[in-house]
Amino acid sequence: MGLQPYVFEFPDADIILQSCEPESPTQFHVHRCILSAASPFFQGMFTLPQAPSSYQIPAVPVSETQSTLGTLLKFVYPTKDPHIESLDELVPVLCAAVKYDFTGVIDVLRKILVSPRFTKLDPTRVYAIASRFELEDEACVAAKCTLNFQVLDAPLSDDLKFITAHSYHRLLALHRRHAQAAIALLKIPSNLKCIHCNGSSFSVHVYPKWWFQFERMAKEELSLRPTSEVIFGMEFLAQVARAAECPRCAGSILDAWNFLQDLKIAIDAIPATI
Repeated sequence: MGLQPYVFEFPDADIILQSCEPESPTQFHVHRCILSAASPFFQGMFTLPQAPSSYQIPAVPVSETQSTLGTLLKFVYPTKDPHIESLDELVPVLCAAVKYDFTGVIDVLRKILVSPRFTKLDPTRVYAIASRFELEDEACVAAKCTLNFQVLDAPLSDDLKFITAHSYHRLLALHRRHAQAAIALLKIPSNLKCIHCNGSSFSVHVYPKWWFQFERMAKEELSLRPTSEVIFGMEFLAQVARAAECPRCAGSILDAWNFLQDLKIAIDAIPATI
């Protein structure tokens, strides 16, 4: 979020926005017309009588840091949008954009918030940020992404301080509903067999041993992370085959790939709405 010194030193500027650093605040020489066009907040403010200023043009002190204010203005002005490196950088800029009602900037930041680099890394925090600023669509996207994680073990972030118990309860309820719905789909068709487990007339009607292990392990996994991400992976299925302690169950699992694929599709189709 580095700010080039010359970017906001326009010679025809008619207003100064001054950052909040107590010892060496940064002055941004900007244009009322651009701020007014982008923000109803500034449009209304500039219609009010202005207090006398010791500067040649009026200076308005704001509560944002040089870094946050500079990044915000880069989104407002017709320049290349700055790169947001982390959620730590995004939150104060989004907070300022909401505060000053920069609707265009808010729309851009909403898309950045739910970009895969953030939702894959820390979807619970993304959900908290979206809930804090009442961004319902983004909250829904992030909530779905949290299904790949144990939500109660998510890193504790300060953003959780700003959301309501209602928002957090919605997230926990989604995980519970999704887990219950996924576990309810764990049913094996009668035609899936293992030539070793079902090789005699006494065992022809029972399920292969691998299925009992798969069902047990999948229930445990889905209770923690109610998504298909893990239970259809090769590592998980290899653990199932080893746990079955049957020399032919690995082959039976491979033969069941059509069934497993359909089961994965069914789990993925479970609604993930909060």
